[in-house]
Amino acid sequence: MNDQLTHFNEQNRAKMVDVSDKDVTKREAVAYSRMVMEKETLARIREGRVAKGDVLAVAQVAGVMAAKKTWEIIPMCHPLPLTGIDIRFSFADERTLEIEAAVKTTGKTGVEMEALTAASVAALTVYDMCKAMDKAMVIESTGLLRKTGGKSGDFTREDHSK
Repeated sequence: MNDQLTHFNEQNRAKMVDVSDKDVTKREAVAYSRMVMEKETLARIREGRVAKGDVLAVAQVAGVMAAKKTWEIIPMCHPLPLTGIDIRFSFADERTLEIEAAVKTTGKTGVEMEALTAASVAALTVYDMCKAMDKAMVIESTGLLRKTGGKSGDFTREDHSK
């Protein structure tokens, strides 16, 4: 674990890290969110029987939009020219929806925050669209699965069960 924090200036105040001298490299990050809900809720999502519309299509667009706007909502994030965003959904069991967000860029800083934001907002969108029928839904976990590129090198989550 790297204990050196670079988001603080000499007065111990937060700052946006200066990436001017960093090399431009190809970077990718993949993050996930896992949601648990009632069986009927997930069945209705799968079958397209939610009154508000196609939940996964809306959540996918919301995740893409969120990745593109991460720098506007996370104070110390850099605005990045994203070159690819992909949101995927899978059904782990009859109550669990898994969301995976992959974000790519060629730049001087990574896209971990963009991937995490995309996965989180996609999950929040599912909640918003289904809350009328299942207020007990839980966004159980969100995390980084892997990242490539940059000075710190590659990372792969060792606990593959998320």
